[in-house]
Amino acid sequence: MIANDNELQVTLERIEKFQKQVAHLRAIEANPDNYHASVSGFLAEIDRMQLEVREYLSLHPTELVATD
Repeated sequence: MIANDNELQVTLERIEKFQKQVAHLRAIEANPDNYHASVSGFLAEIDRMQLEVREYLSLHPTELVATD
């Protein structure tokens, strides 16, 4: 789970990198089956990270629990 704004920024940057990788594979892979096999893990990880971002952003800063 994302614990602070710094982790949020890192996660957003990671999502962007994964999205660019998927777009790159989409542009260069000629075989649809190979494409789907290549990107399935990236897409699953993007979904997982986006859910974490959504959960973090749904909370007001005063609702965040310290994880010390």
